[in-house]
Amino acid sequence: MTSYWNIREVLSQKDRLKRSYYELLRDELDEFMIQYGLIDSYNNFCNKEISYPFVEKRELKPRALLPDVEYECQNAFLVIFIEDTIPDTHKKYIRFFDVNKTTKTNLLRSKTLPLSDEFERYQKYLESAHFFNFLKTLLPVDYALLIQRDPATQTRDRYCLSHFHVRIDWPIADAAEDLARNLRYISKDLYEKGDKYAEDVQKKFFEYYGLPFMIGGRRTAATVAAQYLKRIPCITTVYAGSSESRALIRLSERGVSKLVLMKFTPEEVFQISEANHIGVRAFKKNYVAAHEENDYICIFQVTYFYTDQARPPDDSKLREIKPDLYWLTVDGQYIVPLPGVWEYPPLPLNVIYS
Repeated sequence: MTSYWNIREVLSQKDRLKRSYYELLRDELDEFMIQYGLIDSYNNFCNKEISYPFVEKRELKPRALLPDVEYECQNAFLVIFIEDTIPDTHKKYIRFFDVNKTTKTNLLRSKTLPLSDEFERYQKYLESAHFFNFLKTLLPVDYALLIQRDPATQTRDRYCLSHFHVRIDWPIADAAEDLARNLRYISKDLYEKGDKYAEDVQKKFFEYYGLPFMIGGRRTAATVAAQYLKRIPCITTVYAGSSESRALIRLSERGVSKLVLMKFTPEEVFQISEANHIGVRAFKKNYVAAHEENDYICIFQVTYFYTDQARPPDDSKLREIKPDLYWLTVDGQYIVPLPGVWEYPPLPLNVIYS
């Protein structure tokens, strides 16, 4: 399968170093998004004395139908983190302009942001000690935040939150057409095989990104952004959280993953600890985000694997979509350590089909 991004083995030493730096920063961003998207959301519910609506196991299966309920206490956001810099030629569909740069003037002009005159422009750089406070302030803003390599810095790789209120204006039909063409289900046009076939293509587009058909808001914008940014030959990571899914959705060169909060009984915690040769006390310290009555709340991650139907055919010949065949299957299932935990790894745990 041909990648839209260059694998490490074909990179120069300079670009390998940039890739390593990007992945290191992404690890830190992963942890922050888990904290903000899941743990902070849970605390929002607790502070308002509202029961947290835990994601059910069936909701994590491919093609799962999700409850059509919005939860005000759930933090919603959309963040795009790109390994390089988006060229200006892409502004037609990724709306980043001077007016929504993260300058002090633009930020203070936006009445939705609780920023003071003490704001320093260095806060927008990932290397800043105040970056994550700055990011947390901007996350509730409508549309997306864009983090990319700073083009003004030539001597080293430096990443910054360059733009806020970034709209993704590429039509869903165009995104689905692009994916179907790459997977050889159409030759040129979305409607070349009729309206019904075009509808099947669009349904499969959402399935490809692990979402129900025609959901709205940030999750749709995330899928369209992930598909569009394949035009740029580098790694892109898109983080999305919605008030309906109660999940942290992560789209990257590795595919689709979802992280949610999940409850475990004391008996289950004992079994998990024993199976992974970890003391129960160490498990509670490093993997338990909160307690609820007698249960323990942990961070659970599921990763998905693309089936042959969701990969370009080896012979590159045109083929027909078969709607009944799955494009995603469950790959890995893990209990993830808490943000900031250094020594303990994710623990494999099969729960979705148990």
